[in-house]
Amino acid sequence: MRCIFVLDILNGVAVHAVRGERSIYEPVERFSRIVCTSEPLEILQKLKPEEVYVADLNLLMSSGDNLAVIREIATLARTMADIGISKADDLDLLPGNVKPILGTETSSLKLIEEASLRRKIVVSVDMKNRDVLSRDPLLAARAPLEILNLLNRLELDAIILLELDRVGTSSGLDRDFLEKAVAVSEHPLILGGGVRGEDDLRTLESLGFSGALVATAVHNGTIPAGWL
Repeated sequence: MRCIFVLDILNGVAVHAVRGERSIYEPVERFSRIVCTSEPLEILQKLKPEEVYVADLNLLMSSGDNLAVIREIATLARTMADIGISKADDLDLLPGNVKPILGTETSSLKLIEEASLRRKIVVSVDMKNRDVLSRDPLLAARAPLEILNLLNRLELDAIILLELDRVGTSSGLDRDFLEKAVAVSEHPLILGGGVRGEDDLRTLESLGFSGALVATAVHNGTIPAGWL
């Protein structure tokens, strides 16, 4: 079971993400019970995760970037990064040792298809209240399970089911939806959003999920750092 530590980075600082409402994110040290810094590299040196998911919030909001920080993070842990890829050239912003995440919020189906032929990628099905976030009509018109089925024909490293309305909430799992997702998808699945603690990680593993994105449950102590 991959327990993937999340770093949401804004202006070089790790912030605590809640429900995808980026305007209210605060430095993680104000929330965390286990770190007293919001400097991404210091956090990694303390927690020593094997694998990291990075969201570059500046690039996602078109207000600068944290690419230099991402390159440094990749020297400390296996790294995948969402930098808001919206065109093919954006793939070149990430070095070869960082796995690009193409989220439906910013990437079209056509771009995902093209990118999957160029390098190993992760696709993030970005959702709020189970509505898929996308400017691409081919994606926005479909339910999450339909998109999983559509993606089965592509060579992908993994698919993230990112439930933005559950991020930072410790609201738990929707077992019925997750069972259906595993039944439909032929790719390794990773859940993002709502994971409360160790029991949820074990449940995800029993359902057939490959991994989970975790941050809030680590910072509040319900998932020990040893899981990372």
